[in-house]
Amino acid sequence: MPVFFSVVPQATSASPTVAPTQSPQVTRKPYPNYKVIVLNDDFNTFQHVAECLIKYIPNMTSDRAWDLTHQIHNEGQAIVWTGPLEQAELYHSQLSRAGLTMAPLERA
Repeated sequence: MPVFFSVVPQATSASPTVAPTQSPQVTRKPYPNYKVIVLNDDFNTFQHVAECLIKYIPNMTSDRAWDLTHQIHNEGQAIVWTGPLEQAELYHSQLSRAGLTMAPLERA
């Protein structure tokens, strides 16, 4: 006569290994800003520089344009706008095409 054995699982003292859950951490970095810098030169007039700043830089007031124009003349350069790269490229290009002497875009 055959003998049947009953196999009963034995409890083990070791607990199952559970991998630690990782909280989804998303580090959000803002896009870098870029500086649009106009350089002093010997051929653009104060009037032309101020008019270009008013025409191409958003929200530029006449007073601010003239202050920046004097800074360009006295210090050799001025940051005329700071912001996202795509807009900085546009303003840089427009001012350059208008004949202003521009520094390369710089990360702010």
